[in-house]
Amino acid sequence: MSEPNREMLLTERTQMGLTGTLAPAWCEFIRFCTDLKHGEIERLSIQDGLPVLAEVTKNKVKFHSRPPRGAAT
Repeated sequence: MSEPNREMLLTERTQMGLTGTLAPAWCEFIRFCTDLKHGEIERLSIQDGLPVLAEVTKNKVKFHSRPPRGAAT
């Protein structure tokens, strides 16, 4: 097996675990993103093909404009 293919296989095994399921670190990252709903991740640290740290630096808050009180709609 060539070296790049061997490295890719090792990375896949690390990310998927030996059982063929998604590694717990990736599951936790996906859960984190789901809970975040809106925002930005400025940095994501990856070690050995797995997420280890995400830095959330800014949340966006959208204010919908409303007509002033008493204004005709």
